[in-house]
Amino acid sequence: MTSARKAILIIDGQEPIEFPIMEPVHGNDCIDIRTLGGKTGLFTYDSGFLSTASCSSNITFIDGDKGELLYRGYPIEQLAEKCEFLDVAYLLKHGELPNAEQKTEFVNIIKTHTMIHEQMARFYQGFRRDAHPMAVMLGVVGALSAFYHEAGDFSDEVHRSISFNRIVAKLPTIVAMAYKYSMGEPFMYPRNDLPYTANFMHMMFGTPCERYEPNPVLVHALDTIFTLHADHEQNASTSTVRLAGSSGANPYACISAGIGCLWGPAHGGANEACLKMLEEIGDVSRVPEYIKRAKDKNDPFRLMGFGHRVYKNFDPRAKLMQKICADVLQELGLENDRLFKLARELERIALEDEYFVDRKLYPNVDYYSGIVQKAIGIPNTMFTCIFALARTVGWMAQWEEMVMDPEHKIGRPRQLYVGTPRRDVPPVEAR
Repeated sequence: MTSARKAILIIDGQEPIEFPIMEPVHGNDCIDIRTLGGKTGLFTYDSGFLSTASCSSNITFIDGDKGELLYRGYPIEQLAEKCEFLDVAYLLKHGELPNAEQKTEFVNIIKTHTMIHEQMARFYQGFRRDAHPMAVMLGVVGALSAFYHEAGDFSDEVHRSISFNRIVAKLPTIVAMAYKYSMGEPFMYPRNDLPYTANFMHMMFGTPCERYEPNPVLVHALDTIFTLHADHEQNASTSTVRLAGSSGANPYACISAGIGCLWGPAHGGANEACLKMLEEIGDVSRVPEYIKRAKDKNDPFRLMGFGHRVYKNFDPRAKLMQKICADVLQELGLENDRLFKLARELERIALEDEYFVDRKLYPNVDYYSGIVQKAIGIPNTMFTCIFALARTVGWMAQWEEMVMDPEHKIGRPRQLYVGTPRRDVPPVEAR
């Protein structure tokens, strides 16, 4: 990975110091500054890690300028079109897509882990009914570490695989139970005769009163959402999982930490914020007013669901979700629903308006996924839980890659201290 090329650093006219330049398969070359502190006594300052690679990884790659997202080298568009979510889960874990035999075996293994311990089911009763489902999910997922102690043995490949399979299987059950608890409805146990995403919808929307039959169009839409959110390079929540895992923490505790980070409105809560924005606008007739406000830098209003920190072009996931969104609205006969008509009009104007086009503020995946989930019947408060369910696959793959990396160390970012200089404590009468 390290090339013969060098970066030369000259400080205050002193002798030049060389640092190797590392060349990746895709993406920007990186200057290896691991020895900078020892050689110079200096650190680098990079708030938000905008120009710093915190690790090497072979799982996911994003080219923001091209609008490209690859899982293990495969374009997200091809995976979403040709694969199911569990195919993608297997790919992220093992590095290759499963063949027919491997897929059958993997699906069967996942089905053996779908139920949660009955003692864990009682945990839900300790939360208030109006608690945010992410708060419930965070607590219950973290509690998995109290039930499965062998997960702490990272050196054992079998234990790592069991932990991966277990959490991928149980997340739909945990998320659905959080929803049912908030609604005051009885929990629905998994039906292992159903595929992964259809089973999740059964646990979400089914009742003991009658047999639930998942709609294939809606199942495909939600399965696609899972695939599009499975991993996204070293974002805030993935970095959180890696940082927690670098201390040797139980993997379920690390995933719980990731859930806590994902909960933030600047991260996983973006699609929930998008729906709130649409509710605030209220009607198609008010779209021009809010478009005008969005252009006014002195107005606090911002269009949620447009633009992306990483993608300087169209979010490739958004293109896929745009079609899924149209299919779902047509299937449910919601093309003329007030909120969805509003969303489509806002999308149309933003895609044509010179202000947004010049700034490449295209609708992102959060814009469409929020609309799709709303149409399916998933409430706003559950959107981030759905995101976390899908992203757990990537988190576990990233966690395993990190703990198995012989170069990994406990995370310890440096800082630029700008506080009060050293001083002595005065006696109390002099304060």
